[in-house]
Formats: sequence, structure tokens, C-alpha cells
Amino acid sequence: MVRFLPFLYYCFLAITIALSLSCQAANDEWVTDAHATFYGDMKGGETMYGACGYKDLYTQGYGLETAALSTALFNNGSACGSCYEIQCVNSKWCKANKNTIKITATNFCPPNYTKTVDIWCNPPQKHFDLSLKMFLTIAEYKAGIVPVRFRRVPCVRKGGLKFLLQGNQGWYLVLVFNVGGVGNVVDVKIKPSNSKNWMQMTRNWGQNWQFTQNLIGKSLSFQVTTSDGKMVQSDNVVPANWQFGQTFEGSKNF
Repeated sequence: MVRFLPFLYYCFLAITIALSLSCQAANDEWVTDAHATFYGDMKGGETMYGACGYKDLYTQGYGLETAALSTALFNNGSACGSCYEIQCVNSKWCKANKNTIKITATNFCPPNYTKTVDIWCNPPQKHFDLSLKMFLTIAEYKAGIVPVRFRRVPCVRKGGLKFLLQGNQGWYLVLVFNVGGVGNVVDVKIKPSNSKNWMQMTRNWGQNWQFTQNLIGKSLSFQVTTSDGKMVQSDNVVPANWQFGQTFEGSKNF
């Protein structure tokens, strides 16, 4: 019996590892029923200032590795900041090297219910409207639209979480960006320096979160939670002498 116990232990360990790898594989599975188009030019001018609330995508760290998501993927803005790996498939217009690209969701591809053809961004279509640079990485320009497969991937960011303060006295709008990990924020709490309690912020649009109590002259802390349930706390990331339009960076990320 004593010799039999180690055998049972290693069997259990092997099964546990196998199940873990199986679950990991399931999380990494590709979704195949999607398409991709492009918008804007090679400089990406039309991709800036989209429905997620981000501003200049170059200065905010996203560059042209971005896409606008269709209704089925955008999820009323809660998908903003999430990252995807995309590959052109099953088309003569796919690049021969079968490149994949990794992009961040920064905009919304709106539906058009007046059309009966080319309704790629209408529900329930899964669609990515890519920057031109990203589209040309996986397909030929003349294609216009190609079938793709995609999967969620971790977002890799440099530095800590960033907070852009907007609004006016009595109404505060905070853009949370440069978010690593799964990328998309689902909850934000704020704590001014004159309070011991964390206070709930609400999503206004995209990744803009709002609050209506007076915050002037107070240093600010934030708790940011992403869709996988992980939370990062940035204590006193905003100093008491902050001004609207300023961006502050925390020391932590996901």
C-alpha cells in the first residue's frame, strides 16, 4: 500500500496537468466565422478619437495596431481595450506568408440597417474594421474584405495604468487606458484623499468613467477591474493640484 500511494499521486498529477493544458487550449481556440475590412489611410488619421474614448492613438501607445469592432463584438463599449490576434483565411487575397496581426479594440463599426448587402458590421456578424496598415499585413488591398479567424490574446503594455482627467467642476470623466492583461475594464472605483471609502464610478461611454462629487483640490486613487476579475489599485496616482486635461500614470499594470 505504501508503494501504491506515490503511484496514485503521480497519476493524479498527470491528470491535473493534462486537464490544465486542455483548458488552456480551449481558451486559445480560434473563432473562424468573421471578416475584416479597413478604413482610413496609411497614416491612420480616421482611426483616431473613436467610440472607445481614446484620443491620439500614437501618443496613447496604441498606434495603428487597432480595429473597430462590429456590434456583436463591441458589447456596448465594454470590449474597448481588449486585444485580438487575427489571421486571413480561405481567400486568394490572403498574404502568402499567412501573417497574423495583434490589434486593440479602439473603435466601433456601426451597423447600417438601410442596406441589404455588405452589412458586415450588422448583428450578428463578427467583424473587424482594421487600420489600413494592419489590413495590408494580412491581405491584398484589392480584396477590400477577407474572411478571418481570430482569438483573444493578452494585451502587452509599457508602464502603468493611465488616467486622463476630463469634464468640469461637478462632473468628472476619467479615461482609463494603457491597460494590460485582458485589456478591457469593467469596473472603476475612486477614492479622493478626504474619504476613507471607495466610491463607484459608472461607464459613460467606451472606457470613459464618470463621477459627480466635488474632487477639486484632492488627490485621487483608483481601483480598476478588468473582465477577468483582476484588480489593480493605484494609490494617490493623481496629486491634489491636478488640472483637467492632464494624464497621470500609475506604477502598476495587469
